[in-house]
Amino acid sequence: MKNHLLNTSYFDKDLPKTDANYTPLSPLSFLERAAKVFPTHTAIIHGSIRRSYKEFYERSIRLASALSQRGIGKNDCVSVMLTNTPPMLEAHYGVPMAGAVLHALNTRLDAAIIAFQLDHAESKLVIVDREFSKVMTEALELATVKPTVVLYDDKEFPQSAPAIGELEYEELIASGSTDFQRQLPDDEWDAITLNYTSGTTGNPKGVVYHHRGAYLLAQANIITAAMGKKPVYLWTLPMFHCNGWCFPWSLSLVAGTHVCLRQVRQGPIWNALADEKVTHLCGAPIVMSTLLNTPEDQKRKLTHEVEFFTAAAPPPEAVLAAMAEEGFNVTHLYGLTEVYGPAVVNEWHEHWDELPTSEQAALKARQGVNYVALQDLAVLNPQTMQPVPADGETIGEVMFKGNVVMKGYLKNPSATQEAFAGGWFHSGDLGVQHEDGYVQLKDRSKDIIISGGENISSIEIEEVLYKHPEISAAAVVARPDDKWGETPCAFVELKENSSVTETDIVAYCKEHLASFKSPRTVVFTDLPKTSTGKIQKFVLREKAKALA
Repeated sequence: MKNHLLNTSYFDKDLPKTDANYTPLSPLSFLERAAKVFPTHTAIIHGSIRRSYKEFYERSIRLASALSQRGIGKNDCVSVMLTNTPPMLEAHYGVPMAGAVLHALNTRLDAAIIAFQLDHAESKLVIVDREFSKVMTEALELATVKPTVVLYDDKEFPQSAPAIGELEYEELIASGSTDFQRQLPDDEWDAITLNYTSGTTGNPKGVVYHHRGAYLLAQANIITAAMGKKPVYLWTLPMFHCNGWCFPWSLSLVAGTHVCLRQVRQGPIWNALADEKVTHLCGAPIVMSTLLNTPEDQKRKLTHEVEFFTAAAPPPEAVLAAMAEEGFNVTHLYGLTEVYGPAVVNEWHEHWDELPTSEQAALKARQGVNYVALQDLAVLNPQTMQPVPADGETIGEVMFKGNVVMKGYLKNPSATQEAFAGGWFHSGDLGVQHEDGYVQLKDRSKDIIISGGENISSIEIEEVLYKHPEISAAAVVARPDDKWGETPCAFVELKENSSVTETDIVAYCKEHLASFKSPRTVVFTDLPKTSTGKIQKFVLREKAKALA
């Protein structure tokens, strides 16, 4: 034993970390390399604007310099209220290049929640798109902090809202110097960004990302998406959502082109796909619906296959088939804000292509296996912390472990400790593990419907509803019931000119589900959605309570 200890110590003795052999990991290095190797290649497209990697890097350095001149440095928070425009990309590099932490605000938030986030983050400076000047003015009046306000006035797509702020974004950029020595983190554990959870109950929690996690997830995106050199990426996913799943950093790795999209609209999406030869895009299922429901005279014929990465609810079989017919290959991802966005992928096996379409759809509906950057993914019993049987039936909680799990919740040690109990991040999602190791979600813990003592998965009912030919969207929640405790309540969006009735829907469900799992109530309505296209079940739960 003594000799063993002495031998292992040789690998540490007189072999320290130095500037020559150790640099903390940070995605900031990706842009610097792209600017050196591919200086003239187009990095950003926005309307008529075409910016090279050299320009992208220089503008990001100028932003960092301008922030530093205003006293903003390590661990200071810079908030941005921006759409998918060039300043949002520049902020993902320029803000942390100054040592500061980027806080991207959800552009659909109300003034009270914005004010809460600004105060909680102790924001020192805010960059706001003119489109959101009204709500930001209201938020700043409510907030205790008094940050410097910078206005971004998008000349490519002018906005009519009143101007606010002490200076304009281009003035801020012009005040910075390209000679500024950008900062890399002292420690790769240093914070790089702050993202807030949706806050469906109480105030949202601030999720802190570190440089190491952002570096690794950005690389994992490239591997997962099989991105070769110089892909063209269309921004249908909001960059405020988990920092655009880290793709603002990923694209610099492979000298890709960012095609900015101020609004997710049918015509502009199809034009960008065809004209810019887009190779990749991401989004919630609502983006697929937007693409597929485009009038034929606005669609463009694609001459190449486009990779589409989707998260949230698994795509129904009919949607997958329609996407393939239009030229899209859909890959199902899964993750949460706390794991930098996507951390699980439905890795596809070639021999699955030989299976019947229905079986392929069932396989595609599974969330999948861990990203290469995620150390471990498991379905555990939350009481015993032991793995559930890999039988595709036994439900447990989906848990994560590894370098792409958040640092924790800002100023909330109790929530952080609870989330990391037992050495795993507890997702709150309930799922099963199949024999081949693939994970499949069954519900959020709060979305399980307990009817007459039986657990009913809302996702299972939704999968049946989505297969109905006249239903375009559906969500199922629990409705309080005096006899059963809870019963399934389905909220349904019908396709145009549909005449289907509640009786028809219930009968259809009973054909495909056990009777006790079928909805007792069906409500036809437009489903409330978040800015990222997720259905707001908390709104529907309140409506279901009112019905009871």
